[in-house]
Amino acid sequence: MATYENLLEEAHKHSIEVYEMPMLPRNKGLYSDGIVWVNKYTPTTVGKACTLAEEIGHHYTSTGNILDQKDIRNRKQELRARQWAYQCMIPLNRIVQAHYARISGRYDLAEYLGVTEAFLQAAIDRYTEKYGLSVKADDRHIVVFDPLGVIELFPES
Repeated sequence: MATYENLLEEAHKHSIEVYEMPMLPRNKGLYSDGIVWVNKYTPTTVGKACTLAEEIGHHYTSTGNILDQKDIRNRKQELRARQWAYQCMIPLNRIVQAHYARISGRYDLAEYLGVTEAFLQAAIDRYTEKYGLSVKADDRHIVVFDPLGVIELFPES
């Protein structure tokens, strides 16, 4: 599971500096030139982890100043960074693991995955845009996004 501490280690390994700074509530985090700023006033470590994952995603997927979200190229870079964060924090195999752990309900799933409910919903929305209503997670499992669940496949005899 990608925790705030794990993500800080990931950042350090890739020479990304991370600072917690006071910011306006609308700003969760920022990334520029190998430096991430996370809003110090984010109320939970889980919320900070979701933000840090996205900002590390910018390190891997974005170039230049993308603050002007009216420009479609900037919006695409923002989406790529968020998608990186979703795949980092909520890979499909973790949804399968949650199924086997008998996790039900979005609140419990978000807690199990170590993300906020808003981040979980955004990831599900993005996965639905990318894959449609379901996707084969591996040889034995299909993740269904609406309603969220896992279908276990059994090999033919």
